[in-house]
Amino acid sequence: MSLRRTSRLLTLLGLAALPLLAACETAPGTGRTIFTGGMSVADETQLGYREHQKIVPQFGGAYADPAVTGYIASIGDLLARTSETPNTKFTFTVLDTPIVNAFALPGGYVYITRGLLALADNEAEVAGVLAHEIGHVTARHSAERYGQTLAANVFGLGLGLVLGRGLATDFYGTVAGVALRSYSREQEYESDLLGVRYMARAGYDPGAMASFLSRLQAHGQFESELRGEPGQADRLDILQTHPRTADRIARAIQEAGAKTVADPMTARDLYLDKIDGLLYGDNPSQGLVRGRRFLHPELRFAFEVPQGFRLFNGASRVTARGPEGATIAFEPAKQVVRGPMTAYLTRVWAEGVALDEVESLTVNGMATATGHARGRGKNGAIDLRLVAFRYDPQTIYHMIFETPVRRTAALSRGLRETTYSFRRLSAAEAARLKPRRLRIHRTGAGETAARIAARMPFEDHRLRRFLVLNGLNRDQSFPTGHRVKTVTE
Repeated sequence: MSLRRTSRLLTLLGLAALPLLAACETAPGTGRTIFTGGMSVADETQLGYREHQKIVPQFGGAYADPAVTGYIASIGDLLARTSETPNTKFTFTVLDTPIVNAFALPGGYVYITRGLLALADNEAEVAGVLAHEIGHVTARHSAERYGQTLAANVFGLGLGLVLGRGLATDFYGTVAGVALRSYSREQEYESDLLGVRYMARAGYDPGAMASFLSRLQAHGQFESELRGEPGQADRLDILQTHPRTADRIARAIQEAGAKTVADPMTARDLYLDKIDGLLYGDNPSQGLVRGRRFLHPELRFAFEVPQGFRLFNGASRVTARGPEGATIAFEPAKQVVRGPMTAYLTRVWAEGVALDEVESLTVNGMATATGHARGRGKNGAIDLRLVAFRYDPQTIYHMIFETPVRRTAALSRGLRETTYSFRRLSAAEAARLKPRRLRIHRTGAGETAARIAARMPFEDHRLRRFLVLNGLNRDQSFPTGHRVKTVTE
């Protein structure tokens, strides 16, 4: 590049950076100067509204119980009024998913899942979660993330100007991508500080933040063990999206400058009354995991995985994890065409994949095709078995079996039985399938955790599930008349 061109480029980069350097503001609550890249509060509101329309369907929709959703919104509104921006319009949404999480979008959109509500023990713990998310909004952390990204890319933006691309295109193309990224450690700590402040102002015990963290950690450890991945957090779990420690929360409580709350509010009995009957686990509209069976009462199908596999229901696919990394995935086809299923398998779904042993099958009256391929996974050679079922003229479902080559022969019979277990549900069968619900139980004289847990409708780990749900350990006892959470069907 010539010296003249280099000089011209640097001049353009400097001109591009001037408006960015001017886009600094003082964040409410923290008093810290942040670089927003020109994103205004109005921009944040517009962005939050747009992303809200996408987020809610991705997490199962909004929970359809006005008593619960209105109650949670009332807690959020109380906390928001204690913030440094009390006139900001907040929208609090309970998401209809068993995932334990909470998060916020710019513009005052705050989300909490019914899975988290089931785990919390009192109103103060939920208030701590909501206050933390309100803190992210008040401190304008999304705008700051956007500004940091924009500043880091200023050289690329300068090149774009040289090449003739408009700044506005890059601006709006970057905003949505930045909005949902993880917050920095500093931003998470700031939200804890602000959350503690809002809790104290509203009359809650800030210590509830710490008590709920211990519940989250116990839940996360149990879930990772169920997945066969001890110590591995799910990417959608709140501890993955909001990494926190007890020491950090204790430091936030100490440094928040909040006045000690006399007779702080926990509202345990009120909270338990409100969540009594809360949907627990899967919503029937998303299908139900029942041990090794997956049943979908609305789409009217069912299948069963082999012994040693554990099912997990997701938003777009069902997975089952088995021994030594073996997996089964089930999902609807994205494209449905007429004609023989073998042609669909080889020319549409697995186009470009060299499949062996392609054959037609009939599974419980449904035209089916299957084929095999060998490849390499992260832990060595794997066998892939693809199966496509034509459920009806408008619907095709896929099963994908992945096994380590050394385990394929041993697992083949069970996987074949899974293929042939796929069937349609009758209307009567579908009508009999009921969701699980959270119920509040008052303990009787001499009643133990093990005795209560034995009545819960799970095939395994009943006691561990009960203890995690109630934040108890195996050695804890409770007095007669104590209220605990249990699960019924």
